[in-house]
Amino acid sequence: MVPRGPHRITGVPRSVPVAPACAAALLAVALTACGSGAHGTLGGFGVGDPFFPKAGNGGYDVTHYGLTLAYDPRTSRLSGTAAVTARATQDLSAFDLDLRGLDVQSVTVGDHSARWERAGQELTVRPRGGLDDGETFRVTVRYSGVPEPITDPDGSREGWLRTADGALALGEPTGSMAWFPGNHHPSDKASYDLAVTVPQGLRAVSNGELTGERTKAGRTTYTWHTAEPMASYVATLAVGRYDITRTATPAGLPVYVAVDPAKAAASKEALAQIPKVMEWAEYNFGPYPFSSTGAIVDRDADAEYALETQNRPVFPGVPDTETLVHELAHQWFGNSVTPKTWRDMWLNEGFATYAEWLWDEDHGGDSAQKTFDALYDHGDDTYEDLWDFPPARPTSAAHISDSAVYQRGAMVLHRIRQTVGDDTFYDIVQGWAAAHRHGNADTDDFTAYVEKKAPGEDFSGIWEEWLYGDGKPAKD
Repeated sequence: MVPRGPHRITGVPRSVPVAPACAAALLAVALTACGSGAHGTLGGFGVGDPFFPKAGNGGYDVTHYGLTLAYDPRTSRLSGTAAVTARATQDLSAFDLDLRGLDVQSVTVGDHSARWERAGQELTVRPRGGLDDGETFRVTVRYSGVPEPITDPDGSREGWLRTADGALALGEPTGSMAWFPGNHHPSDKASYDLAVTVPQGLRAVSNGELTGERTKAGRTTYTWHTAEPMASYVATLAVGRYDITRTATPAGLPVYVAVDPAKAAASKEALAQIPKVMEWAEYNFGPYPFSSTGAIVDRDADAEYALETQNRPVFPGVPDTETLVHELAHQWFGNSVTPKTWRDMWLNEGFATYAEWLWDEDHGGDSAQKTFDALYDHGDDTYEDLWDFPPARPTSAAHISDSAVYQRGAMVLHRIRQTVGDDTFYDIVQGWAAAHRHGNADTDDFTAYVEKKAPGEDFSGIWEEWLYGDGKPAKD
């Protein structure tokens, strides 16, 4: 994602009703008490994320989402069936899915109807007879309604954003629950299949690979398949009129680009850089972790920020080169290596920001050292909050996208590079991406990995002063 905070235009925050935790707890107790023969316990509503404690759910692990959707921009109505395949990680008498707004028509687990209740963003499901620890199950939810945006703690809008000719779904950090039910926390990644039906003349663009396109009776259905694990916050769906370009990188990686016709001419030169950026990124970060790349370019007013949606990032308007590099670097750092909690956001944004520095260094711009020095000496002139908190310790959910996370995160990486030298540094960067490919990791995992790769070095000062320390660290 491009930096939020002072660089992000935000809308007027909207109040979003959320049931208090005590109400959800009372509901859980009530569900446990009802119905004879159920065994096990309730899966947790929320995984206890330090900044978004209600996000995600306990007691199961999702392996696959099968979404069948229909959307008509004329009515703004979305109807869907979500078939969620998961494995129970404990005996379960009930479990929760995250779903904001939208009306639920029915819920089944396997071949049987299931009892369900709503409380805020929680859809609590009680399967007939319960589920055994280790059991694989499929819960199918039929739902519909007019999906709405979600205002997150920094005031920005995500979720389901209506556009001039359709809609754009963006999920960071919790917006995906606005358009499909699921386990919406980055720690639970899954594969995806989407079948999306829209009025003929519109396109539906998503992650992964386009596997089908069929028009019948004035409506077109697009099917998309994402084989690699994906966190729901980088799942996307763009509905509207798009010009489509299919090319490939020099290595043969498919490049699928969807551009709003109003931006097609202006974005042509910028998007033509994708193969070059990808070739450079693979050289520096290691093998690309996904089956295709590309971009979705909408109009400037359609979103407030660019986002690293998997396979093809979303850009509101024509991206500059730095933004393009930033979001494509996220495919390694954030999308493939995904944080265990939202506290570890710097592992996404620090790497993507440092990728911008490296690109400049390699393409006739300032060296990373010069960028680091300028940021240290004068950075607070541009980023007023630069030294407000250390990158690994954001103060609240409202600040996980502040410049302290992005810029100071990049500074941590540069301090590591200064300490170990270029050869070992790039071994660390590529090894980190490989060791946690398609997985999750946190800051402790990263610091342990760095120390393992450079056993003769002392990193205590970097960790204590730059990664976790308050205030402006000493430069030397």
